[in-house]
Amino acid sequence: MPETLIKVDLNQPATSNEQVHNRWHPDIPMACWVNPGEDFILETYDWTAGAIGNNESADDIRDLDLSIVHYLSGPVGVKGAEPGDLLVVDLLDLGAKEEAPWGFNGFFSKTNGGGFLTDEFPSAQKAIWDFHGIYTSSRHIPGVRFAGQIHPGLIGCLPSKELLDTWNSREQALIDTNPTRVPPLANPPKADTAHMGKLQGEARDKAAAEGARTVPPREHGGNCDIKDLSRGSRIYFPVYVDGAGLSVGDLHFAQGDGEITFCGAIEMAAGWVHMKVQLIKGGVEKYGIKNPVFKPSPLTPNYNDYLIFEGISVDQSGTQHYLDANIAYKNACLNAIEYLKKFGYSGAQAYAILGSAPVQGHLSGVVDIPNSCATLWLPTQIFEFDINLSPNGPVKYLDGSIDMPISPDLK
Repeated sequence: MPETLIKVDLNQPATSNEQVHNRWHPDIPMACWVNPGEDFILETYDWTAGAIGNNESADDIRDLDLSIVHYLSGPVGVKGAEPGDLLVVDLLDLGAKEEAPWGFNGFFSKTNGGGFLTDEFPSAQKAIWDFHGIYTSSRHIPGVRFAGQIHPGLIGCLPSKELLDTWNSREQALIDTNPTRVPPLANPPKADTAHMGKLQGEARDKAAAEGARTVPPREHGGNCDIKDLSRGSRIYFPVYVDGAGLSVGDLHFAQGDGEITFCGAIEMAAGWVHMKVQLIKGGVEKYGIKNPVFKPSPLTPNYNDYLIFEGISVDQSGTQHYLDANIAYKNACLNAIEYLKKFGYSGAQAYAILGSAPVQGHLSGVVDIPNSCATLWLPTQIFEFDINLSPNGPVKYLDGSIDMPISPDLK
């Protein structure tokens, strides 16, 4: 059996674990070291490190301090890795910790994080999902059951100091264009909630003041939320520091393309990743790599019947935009939500399904001015009743007696 190099104890605060961190900085010490060709297991917290409970309240979603996330297991040092190499990571297997066979998804309030459709769903809501082997279902969203595709929402290598400075500079410049925007345009460093692994004292304080927040994807990988990075995937990461510094966390049991509710995948309460690492020396220059490249999992949920919803670059006020794929995809999502409401789902339940189920998102056309066309592919087989169109119209299978817990903002 491969060795478990990093363990997490759900009964202890994540801040007491020196083998995890919640910022990106090149000075974070390696939590452990491996040789190229070795395989090993890392245990992981959920992205909030246990802040969200398996209960009937969304207060924990509403009140979560987003500056604490994400708690990542690592960094793992790879002997012989140097800047300019490619780190080859094979995801051999992933799973839930035995004591935590459940997950959650939800919406953050507009004043605390927001989400893709935060104007339409401005309050905090939450759904709990139970795992039944490879399948999942939710007591808060009846009539839907589907196979999961477990994947790390967040995986990447430590940045160089030069790359870190680039991130902080360009993101602060964006913030400066509208510093009071709600939600904010980006998240600058925040030292007081930074957990820097083994780094302590003055060195910790200096790095914490510079450390990049883990919320967005960047050149090194990071929080890309790609549902096809599942068991059997191979990922090629650019290396920026000696040892590479591979970190992973934010495991998802399942997710729709785009993770549109922000806390939109089914976030696993705790899990583990079995992986193997290798090196391609000088691979960045050899292959012209700027961002990670990956081979997808050979194992995917076997759904082959879809309803496909279109959206175009016209916002909800009727204003025309030029080839705006973001607005087009929002419209595809909203069209799917309105459709599912005809069968008895609340708007929140429909929104949660699109974020957590194996929904596909596509850019179907980005050249025909003035409208981009985005499509959302909703697998019909995940429902326990027929959602296809018929001459008789939709049948309301749900009576509205069950919905997701909601916690409006405190005044």
